[in-house]
Amino acid sequence: MATRKKYTELFNHIPKKEFTILIGARQIGKSTLLNQIAKEVISKGEIVYSINLERKNVLQELDQDPENLFKFCPLADGKRIIVMIDEIQYLKDASGFLKLLYDEYADRLKIVATGSSAFYIDKDFKDSLAGRKRIFQMPTLDFDEFLDFKGKAELLNDLTDLRKGEKQKSVYENMFWALLDEYLNYGGYPAVVLENDFVAKKELLKEIRDSYIKRDILESGVNDEEKLYRLLIVLASQSGNLLNVNELSNTLRINNSTIENYLYILHKRFHISLIRPFYNNLRKELIKMPKVYLNDFGLRNILINYFAPIEQRADKGVLLENYVFRKLLEKNEPDQLKFWRTADGNEVDFVVETSFQKGYAVEVKFQENERKLSKYKVFINAYPDFPLEIWHWENMKLIL
Repeated sequence: MATRKKYTELFNHIPKKEFTILIGARQIGKSTLLNQIAKEVISKGEIVYSINLERKNVLQELDQDPENLFKFCPLADGKRIIVMIDEIQYLKDASGFLKLLYDEYADRLKIVATGSSAFYIDKDFKDSLAGRKRIFQMPTLDFDEFLDFKGKAELLNDLTDLRKGEKQKSVYENMFWALLDEYLNYGGYPAVVLENDFVAKKELLKEIRDSYIKRDILESGVNDEEKLYRLLIVLASQSGNLLNVNELSNTLRINNSTIENYLYILHKRFHISLIRPFYNNLRKELIKMPKVYLNDFGLRNILINYFAPIEQRADKGVLLENYVFRKLLEKNEPDQLKFWRTADGNEVDFVVETSFQKGYAVEVKFQENERKLSKYKVFINAYPDFPLEIWHWENMKLIL
């Protein structure tokens, strides 16, 4: 059975005293991952309980008193118990719940919880749970995981050899491009990847769009769900563009503060990512407009209702740029990824700060004949500690 990359990280954290919190969008496999870990932990002789907070009676008991947890999961004499809690954001005070149980029972209780909202992390978790938890964030499948879920072990092995430099060219190159094309069209939601029929893939994406995304919106307490949904469609169509709140406000006829609140919700529900401009002056980075990306290609494409082979797409450059963003995010923290743009039109798609005032830059071009370093002299001269790389379609570096 295919497993997520986060499996090993999470499993290795089970012996730690800190509680383990796994966050990410709905339908990306958090519950499945929890179940896989539970089975392996049980096989090693641990006592494991599972709690589903979508059961109203359980939720009411835990909201009333965190120690009611032990009605469902009795403590053991002389042995720690592990409690797996799915969708912990349903608790009225998730932070208070975890804090009390950690402070009173950390030597006898380990909680491993999932959540599909990051609201509580920003507002409560930072102070009250400092030193008591570790948060792991999981996106939809990346391309390696996509290949694993598709059962393409031979391609994954080939990639490993390419990454190690043991070979320069893949015998599966045509298959790689076909699968990458599928990934860029239908994205990385596990159920969508496992479905082989393309019509059925679209139906699954419609279900994610119409049920789970709208459920996120309703749970966020938004008064006008249709306007937030329309905003998400506009953002999908403008992926990779500067995020101009005034322009969005005029387009959607929503005031600026509401737009900003909606953006916060979409970001904290893991549907969009924002990256800041690159400046030596930190204040400028904070006040200038960010760029926006959708976190899953399938979700983006179902929102704009556009599916076609990438080489035939009018937005192929945008889609490729969004893919490179996801690739860079796999190996870097979000705050390390930025873009560079000047008032007179000079720009570079990504600047990656690997350490203080050092890193590298990436410009994404679909066609190899667009690779002209002379166009980037201003950046190259201004930032010699950020060597520029130009990535293009059919460059194996994109896959690596």
